[in-house]
Amino acid sequence: MTTLEVSHLRKYFAAMKAVDDISFTLERGSIFGLLGPNGAGKTTLIRMITGIFYPDEGEILFEGKKFDPILDVGHIGYMPEERGLYKKMKIGDQAVYLAQLKGLSQQQAVEKVKEWFTKFEMQTWWNKKIEDLSKGMGQKLQFVTTVLHEPRLIILDEPFSGLDPVNSNLIKDEIYNLANKGASIIFSTHRMEQVEEICDHIVLMNKGQKILDGTVNGVKQKFKENLFNIGLESDTSAISSEMFDVIARENHRLVVKIRNGFRSNDVLQHFIEKNIDITSFNEILPSLSEIFIKLVEGTPLSRQFQTVHS
Repeated sequence: MTTLEVSHLRKYFAAMKAVDDISFTLERGSIFGLLGPNGAGKTTLIRMITGIFYPDEGEILFEGKKFDPILDVGHIGYMPEERGLYKKMKIGDQAVYLAQLKGLSQQQAVEKVKEWFTKFEMQTWWNKKIEDLSKGMGQKLQFVTTVLHEPRLIILDEPFSGLDPVNSNLIKDEIYNLANKGASIIFSTHRMEQVEEICDHIVLMNKGQKILDGTVNGVKQKFKENLFNIGLESDTSAISSEMFDVIARENHRLVVKIRNGFRSNDVLQHFIEKNIDITSFNEILPSLSEIFIKLVEGTPLSRQFQTVHS
């Protein structure tokens, strides 16, 4: 089942194209990474999906029907990058108030807030004020207020900002749990390594345009460059072959790029015939960050690897 379908969205601010012809589909229960550097247009796109901005062109479908900001917003949870909480209000009262704005009764809201506060070990926070919280504590509270009404679409903009590793893992586990229960999640960030770990599908934006769309594994397979990491028992300084180019040497390790017309099995056979003992042999798949650099700057992945590791 499709939760969200975005078709040819455009948004202009004066002469600037903040979002320029973006389309993608979000399936039920998927964790979707919206990637791109600062200024790529991610936040503008999110604001159209949540009804804060109206698109200049294009269409948004929510669960198969034209998106209605008034009717559908109650089924969406949006955690913005900037805190959207009232600094002077008590934390417990604020969480209950926000839950009621999403359609829960007073009793339901109190029960849900207590349930989430217990899960996140926030029971003693009830009478604290937002201004008394650290950035990490504020992030935990914003996450709770985003998801406690059980939205079908959850949008998280830089959710791990300010969190220590323990609380990052806590939020990460809950993201997985929510997806397993059927919620569709958009995870927006410029930290590509986080999306690579969490998401099953990504869209990569730059300067308002979509430059990449696909599953994380599919994208990495598409952009691989026949690079292999080879561990050897012997010194690597004299090793060469017409089958591959050596990209980097480091102690008993080689990084090679296998040339067209040869396979990894051919390289393995070459080392066997030369009586060279191999301790490891694995293909190097590019990271999403490396793929982004390739797409934006035109730098081959092998050149990036050589620059970093040589």
